[in-house]
Amino acid sequence: MQRDPRAYLWDAREAAAVILGFVAGKTFEDYAGDRLLRSAVERQFEIIGEALNQLCKIEPQWDDRIPDVPQIIAVQ
Repeated sequence: MQRDPRAYLWDAREAAAVILGFVAGKTFEDYAGDRLLRSAVERQFEIIGEALNQLCKIEPQWDDRIPDVPQIIAVQ
């Protein structure tokens, strides 16, 4: 049975909320100096990436709506 595509969006949104909770009140220096915090944030980004990847596999029209990370970084 195929998973509901909305579940992948929910997973991505929840992981983003977790990231915000992890970094709330933290400075970049706090983040850079805390290996555990960096690892936790990275893991949530992995969850976001995998959720969006799976979403695009079952709903290909989403592929055009989700920007590639290297493109986002290059623009900033």
